[in-house]
Amino acid sequence: MRIISGKYRGKQLFPGKRFSARPTTDFAKESLFNIINNHYDIETVRVLDLFSGTGSISFEFASRGCQSIDAVENNRHHYAFIKKTAEELGFQRMKIHYTDAFSFIRRCKTRYDLVFADPPYDLPGIPLIPGLVFEHGLLHPGGWLILEHSSAYHFENTPFFSELRRYGSVHFSVFEQSG
Repeated sequence: MRIISGKYRGKQLFPGKRFSARPTTDFAKESLFNIINNHYDIETVRVLDLFSGTGSISFEFASRGCQSIDAVENNRHHYAFIKKTAEELGFQRMKIHYTDAFSFIRRCKTRYDLVFADPPYDLPGIPLIPGLVFEHGLLHPGGWLILEHSSAYHFENTPFFSELRRYGSVHFSVFEQSG
């Protein structure tokens, strides 16, 4: 796994053998950030990274100078890796939360410009994520929820759906908070 741009461009990160997370591929991540860069000034956005896994997306935002990042992970080994790596790289604008993503959504009082969710592809509650994010008001007007998922899911008829991007087996459904 590597950071593809920003201050730590090219930095290799090695999560270890205890990892069961599926990191977003470099190709999909680079394509995703090209889209984000065309819509946002990354240095001014607040980001919520749900189901952080390896922390790959959070580290990418942090390397690019994102205003703030809340990373949510409920696997203790993954959480420890993200926390340790963020400290080693000096990512002071990054806060790591050791909790369940669904619980975090329900009690969160912060609004974000971008919410990125990359749940395990076999997680039963994937279809609930967009509704919960919007129901709990996690996005600023014009903010995006980007949900990474497999081809088994289709969100085109879901409220706030904006577009679907496919990169190999990786699918990103983008939802936009009206503003």
